[in-house]
Amino acid sequence: MPDPCFQSAADAIAGWRDDVLSGQSPVLYPVGTNELERIEVGPKLVTLIGGAPGAGKTAFTMQLAIDALRLTSKLRVLACNVEMSPGILLDRQLARLSGIDATSIRYRRLEAEHADRIDQALNTLDSIAERLAFVRPPFTLENVAGSADAFHADLLLLDYIQRIAPPGDHGDKRYAVDASMNYLRQFADQGVAVIVVAAVGRTKDSKGRSSYDGEGLSLASFRESSELEFGADDAFILVPDPKNDRQRTLRHLKSRHGEQRDLVLEFDGRCQRFQPVPDGAAAASGGRLTAALTSLWDQTSPAGDDDNLEERE
Repeated sequence: MPDPCFQSAADAIAGWRDDVLSGQSPVLYPVGTNELERIEVGPKLVTLIGGAPGAGKTAFTMQLAIDALRLTSKLRVLACNVEMSPGILLDRQLARLSGIDATSIRYRRLEAEHADRIDQALNTLDSIAERLAFVRPPFTLENVAGSADAFHADLLLLDYIQRIAPPGDHGDKRYAVDASMNYLRQFADQGVAVIVVAAVGRTKDSKGRSSYDGEGLSLASFRESSELEFGADDAFILVPDPKNDRQRTLRHLKSRHGEQRDLVLEFDGRCQRFQPVPDGAAAASGGRLTAALTSLWDQTSPAGDDDNLEERE
């Protein structure tokens, strides 16, 4: 029988009291402005984002990662995307940052009128390039861990978890995904921030028809695993509005450390950009991160000038 392992409340309270009274907030990496500031990404946190095919999961999470790099000048991000090459991901970010439609960028149909916006967006990407890396095959958690250590990554973006193999033989996909989340929690416990993208399963209506109905999506919708939602600190599902193809709701299904609050977003598929739909509170908030990101949109100077951005650490 193993030796008992426990900690008394008296011992736990001693260190906890000092932490509470220190006045130091947890380290968080801002991933956007206004309402997007509510999405908590930081060391020791696993943030789970799911959605049906075509909901915009990859566009949304890459936007969060790129803007996190822009808003925290020392942050280092490792992205593992099993379906899109680095070039395709960068095409999409070039479209978002320049406001030029993604189709024109994909087919290299750039005109003289695009030059200033392309230069501005390229400068922005150049300014973060040394702090962003992409995992190359094999897409396994062992390769992710080794690459994260070699690159000294602070934030991991895994898109998507059902396609990234954990070590060992786990019999079926469900057990494999359960094992993957166990490993991701261990990554987070080492002080790394983790954003996990996950596929979701279909729901059935009263007539037995299956669909990706936003109203029916819940924590149980994450495909192949219950461990995903249990292991995450925050869990979201990105849900399209059937009546408005530009609108998405980021449904906040779980929050281990605070209040669950949904976000309404507008998705411009033309240039792969998500923006919060302002309400009274969002319109009035603003703040230093808004000013910081606004200055980045306007940046036309050579790459590297964003080192003076304020950081939230």
